[in-house]
Amino acid sequence: MQGLKQMLLQEQKYLENIVNKAKEGLSTAPDGHLRISKDKNKIRYYHCTEDNSGIYIPKSDKSLPQKLAQKTYNLSVIKKAESRLKQIKKITRDYSDDEIEELFTSLHADRQALVTPVEATWKQLLNEWYTEEYQGKGFQEGTVVILSEKGERVRSKSEKILADYFYRRNILYKYEKPLYLKGYGTVYPDFTFLSKKIGKEIYWEHEGMVDKQEYARSAVRKIESYQKNDIYPGDRLILTFETEQSILNSKTIEGLVNRYLQF
Repeated sequence: MQGLKQMLLQEQKYLENIVNKAKEGLSTAPDGHLRISKDKNKIRYYHCTEDNSGIYIPKSDKSLPQKLAQKTYNLSVIKKAESRLKQIKKITRDYSDDEIEELFTSLHADRQALVTPVEATWKQLLNEWYTEEYQGKGFQEGTVVILSEKGERVRSKSEKILADYFYRRNILYKYEKPLYLKGYGTVYPDFTFLSKKIGKEIYWEHEGMVDKQEYARSAVRKIESYQKNDIYPGDRLILTFETEQSILNSKTIEGLVNRYLQF
């Protein structure tokens, strides 16, 4: 599953962007700070530089109070964000998401054989998932036989391209493993993977004839059903599409694999 370090690194990037944005706003900020006085519901603004009494800002000058208030806010944001960044960098300096697992995997094979890890390693979990049997979708008699390099029968040349790509990259998958979607029924995702990052299955659906009206309607309904079951594109659902004019290419596959299947 996605570990603490990965989440902290994402937070670090977010905070660094926040600091940069806040500092940009300071580049044109005036000196001093704003003091606000309120008497009988009348608000008065004062521009403070050397002391806290400040110089009264006339109502006609609407820009200066805003700039001074923004400056103080930006400085507070920077102070808080930089404080958190120091904490994050301190934690991540020598922390590994897999450090407990590595205590086992770093052992000599002979010693590993004598030890039971306190929790299953990712390799063990993945192997258990991969070897679990399931009943895929059958093939109609008389349909063309297309075999992947793995020796597995698939339904189209595009699915063979995908299957061969995963096989060459040693990415374990299950072809057409059944999945029940509430409100729709059982579907057979083209490829199912187990994600180390989120600790859940993710699915790859290739829609190969979206320029065919009926096929496209069916594909849209199925994708909507995924979403109604909290499986969203870009999260746990990977989608590729084809038409007669636009075919699946290796660059698209590589980009999606690097984004979603590099664990």
